[in-house]
Amino acid sequence: MAKVDVLLGLQWGDEGKGKVVDFLTPKYDVVARFQGGPNAGHTLEFDGKKHVLHQIPSGIFREGTINIIGNGVVLDPITFENELLGLAPFNLDLKRSLILSTKAQMIIPSHRLLDAAFEKSKGVLKIGSTLRGIGPTYQDKMARVGLRLGDVNVKDFDQKYQSLKGKHCETLDRLGFEYDLSEQEEAFFKAIEVLRSFRILNTEYVINDLIDQGKTVLAEGAQGSLLDIDFGSYPYVTSSNTISAGACTGLGVSPKLIGEVFGIFKAYCTRVGSGPFPTELLGESGDALRKQGNEFGATTGRPRRCGWLDIPALKYATMLNGVTQLFMMKVDILSNLGDIMVCDSYAHQGKNTDEFTADFDDDWSTNLKKFPSWSNHAFSKYDEFPVELRNYITYIEGRTNIPINLVSIGPERDRTIIKL
Repeated sequence: MAKVDVLLGLQWGDEGKGKVVDFLTPKYDVVARFQGGPNAGHTLEFDGKKHVLHQIPSGIFREGTINIIGNGVVLDPITFENELLGLAPFNLDLKRSLILSTKAQMIIPSHRLLDAAFEKSKGVLKIGSTLRGIGPTYQDKMARVGLRLGDVNVKDFDQKYQSLKGKHCETLDRLGFEYDLSEQEEAFFKAIEVLRSFRILNTEYVINDLIDQGKTVLAEGAQGSLLDIDFGSYPYVTSSNTISAGACTGLGVSPKLIGEVFGIFKAYCTRVGSGPFPTELLGESGDALRKQGNEFGATTGRPRRCGWLDIPALKYATMLNGVTQLFMMKVDILSNLGDIMVCDSYAHQGKNTDEFTADFDDDWSTNLKKFPSWSNHAFSKYDEFPVELRNYITYIEGRTNIPINLVSIGPERDRTIIKL
């Protein structure tokens, strides 16, 4: 029986998942998104152009691949329509290659307003939401009042929409939040008609039938493991399960069907929004790494916080996910930097520990290990890597006990090296 391989991020998101999914897709018949929504931006670069996908799976550019938006995703119809318009120049047969789950939750315009109102009400305690309506949509899902994609094809969709919108407006009024929904609603109902032209199916049956037929499936995660609603640095997290277990609940597949778990991480760390960041570089050092790595959000454009690689956090994420292979991204960014550092462990109350904490504060500190940087010459295979880079890779493999089998040395498809 075919297996479902899972690809996900091991840090706070922005690890480069989109590029890797696009690179691996020729090996798979199906690519399926299992959680998250338009707060995620998966960037792909090929043929000299950059492409950012927010909800549509990253296998969409590969001809013959089936792309599934699973039940664990929250989908914004307006963003979806805009993504389709962005794909128009590529002449893709989207009606054939893209299938949406009836059970995926729908983001409506008032969800975005609630997101902004809730974030504003937190004041200095805000979590750094992307304000895309993700949290309020997952809230409605758990409260069992949300709209699902399958609802667009039922007779009383308009009544269901008005009922949910009414609940939201009551909350907004109570919070004293000023708003005008007219423009967004016009765009929303236009996008609903576009949505209705696609196949909205019980994708848990679709994906299991494809597996029974021997089709290979790649489950694509969004955000990163350290943003998981349960295991991330709570409360500065996203609203879904970003770890590999989320692939089962977000697609409707049995745990026994999970095969390889590909864990993606940057050669350093970044984070967007609030929350603890043990290895963060502040001031000029952080600015320099941000500029070198072009660390600005693909969805929001916000500058990312930057810091050194965090081994306790990486080991924690590999444990939670059952990672079988590591993929290291943006290796080229650390070239020609002189000395680079890695957090080998934490220190707390006079004791060293490898255990990740979501409560890293002034009582904690990092134990840093120094490595020489490497030159950025035009190598095309693993054997050509500078000895400094190979030593860096060997150290990470030794600390995690997991092989690094893919190394990205640039954003383009062809700047990807597989270690044989």
